[in-house]
Amino acid sequence: MAVSAFALAVHPAVPAHTLREFIDYAKANPGRLSYGHAGVGSLNHLTGELLKSLAGMPDLVHVPYRGSGPATADTISGQVAMVTPAVTGALLEFNRTGKLRILAVTSPTRLIAAPAIPTAVEAGLPGMVSQQSIGLFAPAGTPKAIIEQISQATRAALADATYRQMLIESGFEPDIDSTPDKFRRLIGEDIARWSPLVKAIGLKLD
Repeated sequence: MAVSAFALAVHPAVPAHTLREFIDYAKANPGRLSYGHAGVGSLNHLTGELLKSLAGMPDLVHVPYRGSGPATADTISGQVAMVTPAVTGALLEFNRTGKLRILAVTSPTRLIAAPAIPTAVEAGLPGMVSQQSIGLFAPAGTPKAIIEQISQATRAALADATYRQMLIESGFEPDIDSTPDKFRRLIGEDIARWSPLVKAIGLKLD
């Protein structure tokens, strides 16, 4: 149905207005900066670890929370320097009002809802792309006719301009060309993309 990028957002007191400035600041202060995320193993966590890997700043400390809400709140209050939440309408409002500073987003291209915010790739980190897919799943073995019926209903919803605009204003990018087969391939690509990092940082299912 849609994809959602993640934001690399900092407390306004952090002396960095670009992602490159933040990376340089973190490297100059090893072990003193931390980032909050939605919990160990979440895509928010993996996004932060991907940033650390690509930027070469292993000393950026990760602080797991029980959801992005508490992590974002603690970043606003200055308890942690950075947060890696999914982009939402509320987060964009925090950026607009100066409660947070979004340095970059992790989508391949700039967001429709926030064209002034650069991507992490634009900021000089090729490969810093992280998105979560918002889609519908059914139990294995569901008849193809039922899957197609759901797919047609989904396409009909996405064809509605008002619904698409609501998604955009909420920070999502509608995927009007998606099909069950494309979505299945996308999930497979996500697994292949994240598996090496998951192994590198030693994550395991409980």
